[in-house]
Amino acid sequence: MKNKYESPLSTRYASREMSYLFSPDKKFRTWRRLWIALAQAEKELGLPITQEQIDEMTAHQDDINYEVAQAREKVVRHDVMSHVYAFGQQCPKAEPIIHLGATSCYVGDNTDLIIMTEALRLVRNKLVGTVRILSEFAMEYKDLPTLAFTHFQPAQPTTVGKRATLWIQDLLMDLEDVEYLLSKAKLLGSKGTTGTQASFLELFDGDHEKVKRLDDLIAKKMGYPSCLAVSGQTYSRKLDSRVLAVLSGIAQSAAKFSNDIRLLQHLKEIEEPFEKNQIGSSAMAYKRNPMRSERIASLARYVIIDSLNPSITEASQWFERTLDDSANKRLSIPEAFLAIDGILNLYENVSDGLVVYQKVILQHLNRELPFMATENIMMDAVKRGADRQQLHERIRVHSMAASRIVKEEGGENDLLDRIASDPAFGVSREELNRTVSPERFVGRAPRQTEDFIQEMVQPVLKQYSEIGKTKTDITV
Repeated sequence: MKNKYESPLSTRYASREMSYLFSPDKKFRTWRRLWIALAQAEKELGLPITQEQIDEMTAHQDDINYEVAQAREKVVRHDVMSHVYAFGQQCPKAEPIIHLGATSCYVGDNTDLIIMTEALRLVRNKLVGTVRILSEFAMEYKDLPTLAFTHFQPAQPTTVGKRATLWIQDLLMDLEDVEYLLSKAKLLGSKGTTGTQASFLELFDGDHEKVKRLDDLIAKKMGYPSCLAVSGQTYSRKLDSRVLAVLSGIAQSAAKFSNDIRLLQHLKEIEEPFEKNQIGSSAMAYKRNPMRSERIASLARYVIIDSLNPSITEASQWFERTLDDSANKRLSIPEAFLAIDGILNLYENVSDGLVVYQKVILQHLNRELPFMATENIMMDAVKRGADRQQLHERIRVHSMAASRIVKEEGGENDLLDRIASDPAFGVSREELNRTVSPERFVGRAPRQTEDFIQEMVQPVLKQYSEIGKTKTDITV
């Protein structure tokens, strides 16, 4: 029995890959990579650092002596200096030059930026996977007519596939936002205690060009095109706010999808996957609750609210830095990514197992379509010489009567039978059946779906062809 709190984001919802990105091991391994990059760059720019020292650091890059660092932190109460000390214990020759000229934010902030960038790549891949699944669903059901809704009231029909394109379009906008962030990814570099690089200018005897090149070399060694041009002690917390705004956008898209599925499941038209031995309710054994879609909505709500944290943090920073960002940042950034990862796992899982009940969809459509077809019926009769005003009144009377049967008596919509029996219209029931064929009322929905998938989605999927389809396992 575990006796202390564990975040459900890491134990229930997020993938191992995303959880690892925000783990202590990932952080401290990245610190060591940054210290090696700093030493390499300083050596290349002429500081008295030997290859033997760098080789020693590289040899111990991944075998972190955590117990030494933890014991040291109890003494000095400083996590960065504790790990500098632990690294130095393993690398006695390199110990004098580890962290040379740097402040804690050199490893702390650069690592945060690296982890967020890698996490965004994972988010991007899962967005692509979900778009791929939904595009297949949209094409499969592009021609299947279904009631559309405005205000959750029956409206002009669309198709099941066309509705799916609306979900996809939101995700494509999210994907564009993620790609924009990735295209702008930079490191903090080596900016010193207040961002002036004074310590490095001292190390390089006043050579400004070498100090500028130091940032460039560090960035390239860590796989980034460049570093931020200016900073205080930290990178601007505006970057955190920017990232979580995009994660919030993904949460919004996913919540919209999940709400639609929950409503469709209530209508018994489309259901999320329900496993053979799954229990929907502890009391009502017959129930098939949309639990995964509800979980998407729940986690999405958390991310949307969490995105306020870095916004407030950025707004309340003083001058070159204050430390009131630290505790909040340790919570808000990782948890937003872990929650989004859980959301996308669920989104992909639900999309890949949607169950469509075509007969129920047709039943609902047939119940409402006669009302929507009255304008067409009236126009056809006018073409045959009938009086439009007289027919309008006859349709109003018949519609009210049919509506009363449906609403007050729970009966079937008999509007078409009433019209066929009215000599003023001069039309048979068979002719009316052809008039109210659902395919006549979906407009360009099938063609819109085809065009959208071919013109907007396929080029994106082709761009990410190396991202294969993965089967997402849902923990609970």
